[in-house]
Amino acid sequence: MTKRHPTLLFMTMACALAGPALASDAFPSRPVRLVIGFPAGGGADNVARLYGDALSKELGQPVIIDNKPGAGTTIAAETVAKAPPDGYTLYIATASVMGGDKVLYKNIHYEPADFAPITRLTVSPLLLAANKAAGINSVADLVARARQQPGSLNYSSSGNGVITHLAGVQFAKLADVRLTHVPYKGGAPSAQAVAAGDAQLTFATPASVQAVIDTGKVVGIAVTSATRSPVLPNYPTIAEAGIKGYDITNWYGLFAPAQTPPAVIDKLFAASARALARPDLRARLASRGEEVSPSASPAEFRQFALREGKTVTELTLSSGARID
Repeated sequence: MTKRHPTLLFMTMACALAGPALASDAFPSRPVRLVIGFPAGGGADNVARLYGDALSKELGQPVIIDNKPGAGTTIAAETVAKAPPDGYTLYIATASVMGGDKVLYKNIHYEPADFAPITRLTVSPLLLAANKAAGINSVADLVARARQQPGSLNYSSSGNGVITHLAGVQFAKLADVRLTHVPYKGGAPSAQAVAAGDAQLTFATPASVQAVIDTGKVVGIAVTSATRSPVLPNYPTIAEAGIKGYDITNWYGLFAPAQTPPAVIDKLFAASARALARPDLRARLASRGEEVSPSASPAEFRQFALREGKTVTELTLSSGARID
């Protein structure tokens, strides 16, 4: 057996232990990939591109947007869960990744514990909107039609199990009506389906639906938050329009793969805080119906995401939806 000199052995061990620290100190030394589970043109894509541009300036490295739509964002989530935990693959996600996906899909291979929460980015209400030709111009119109013709009204969403689906589940439950859910692969095609009349309604992110409202083919009706939104002040809430207790807000947050070094998480959190403080970014996001709302710390965001995940999991269970 070959004997190793004690000094050489000590130096070898020291280098091995220093490796992760040195890698963290050097981060970032190459482009960062920002994965989202939706196609271009929707709310998540808008947030990702605006935030990614600001984050790139703070990190001094390119931030590349990687759209991976499909299967209710689980394709994107699994990509990130399996990525090396080095900070170079990040995920913009909603609460569904914190438990709802496991309820809806049998064959996914990740858990909430496979993600390291970094910070919340934005919050916003969804916007209830209808095809103009449908003649639904208020929450009262919608409830009356749904009760007269149960199940005849279709509402589009950006995918099974995501917030735009669950907003309709909660509405039907509290209003005691029956709506038919039609999922699409993102917010933009979901909004386009309402403009075309393939669906009469949608609960959409403001950025997804504003373009079709601007065409005159779709009318905005009400926001889903409990109180009126500072970024959409002209819309009443669904709750004040008669559906008591209705309160759903959407948020986007930044996640990394689990086991990403704490030093890298801290760098990403600090860079995100600086990016989200930029007045130009805040104004551009507000114009798309998104209110900047960074977390106080990664630990605070983790607790928030887990609470929200529990709520979404319960709504997903109550929806009865299952994808084999």
